[in-house]
Amino acid sequence: MPAETAIQRRILLVLAAGQVLGGVGVAAAIAVSALLASRLSGSEAVGGLAQTGTVVGAAAASLVVARVAVRAGRRPSLSLAYAVAALGGAGAVVAVSLGSALGLVVTLVLLGSATAAGLAARFAATDLAAPGRRARALGTVVWATTVGAVAGPNLAGPVQTLAGRLGMEPAAGPFLLCTVAFALAALTTWTGLRPDPLLLARRAEETATPVTGAEVRAALRASPGALLGLGGIVLSHLVMVGLMSMTPVHMDHGGATLAVVGLVISLHVAGMYALSPVFGWLADRAGRVPVLGLAGGLLLAAGVVCALAGPPDTALLTVGLVLLGLGWSAGLVAGSALLTESVPVRVRAGAQGLSDVAMNVSGAAGGIAAGLVVAGASYAALGVAAVAVVVPYLVAVGVAGRRAVARSAV
Repeated sequence: MPAETAIQRRILLVLAAGQVLGGVGVAAAIAVSALLASRLSGSEAVGGLAQTGTVVGAAAASLVVARVAVRAGRRPSLSLAYAVAALGGAGAVVAVSLGSALGLVVTLVLLGSATAAGLAARFAATDLAAPGRRARALGTVVWATTVGAVAGPNLAGPVQTLAGRLGMEPAAGPFLLCTVAFALAALTTWTGLRPDPLLLARRAEETATPVTGAEVRAALRASPGALLGLGGIVLSHLVMVGLMSMTPVHMDHGGATLAVVGLVISLHVAGMYALSPVFGWLADRAGRVPVLGLAGGLLLAAGVVCALAGPPDTALLTVGLVLLGLGWSAGLVAGSALLTESVPVRVRAGAQGLSDVAMNVSGAAGGIAAGLVVAGASYAALGVAAVAVVVPYLVAVGVAGRRAVARSAV
């Protein structure tokens, strides 16, 4: 057991290092992609598609990451995802240099692989974790993204200047940063994630036999806890992507500079990651369902605040985006922990991969819908729509909580 504990600590350090590097690249892309696509195309709807391209790429990559993990382990799956994202970053540099909005959206699909890698890394943290510390291990790896995620948007301005000095299109600078960060993340994961935590966990549980997709889906359908956890993950990402993707465009209408937009996105991303260990601790101590209820409440508040914020209301938008990030964090940590422990060990990797696919598909839908709502109505209407989709899930969490209390009283 001491040796296994030492291995778990080292694995968490390697995963954390990859999350820092990946966070730099993902956050830098988030800060500028929608705005650049809007400017290059002259269409807010295309701005929404830029973020959607990343999410669609993440959904597709999640399938590949899950399948590679099931067959060969976490190390090759995560390294491959980061390498593909580095290729996408290089493609985005070329697209922006050529002034092609379509090329940018297409290359952002590849860049979405980094999001898939970051999401899968949180599950890798639980492979060797003790059951009573599973949510905290997961939250710790999610938290590690904070450093890179906060730094990424704030580096967008300086790397634009650097790109200009190197004779490149200045707007391509943030994607050059993405390329370097993702390449380093791939290298770190490939060289450091030894032994592979998933393969080691399977060896300990003697669950190396093949698992079918039908078996995974049946296990999810048979578990109310797994479905509730999956619902929390999907809802949190849907609302977060929808509101966050159109906030830079909304702020641009109020004359906000790239530096101001970067600061707001940085604070939003800090909300997504900085308190994830706290939410993990709460989920381990108070239970997964209460933290999912907290997540729903935070997302509801974020929708209300964003609906009230006009384009120049930077302070109010900042509050809304921070609440949005906190709600996403609570939903992701508690939902992921509940999903993981609600299915048999044999099907966990498959169920986790399926949850990431569903999560990113919901994010893609949120990004598309957000662009259409803002283009056809307003950003305020988008906030109201966010509130409308959160309420039913809060009701479901309340019902699950009452059932849990009733069972404990028997």
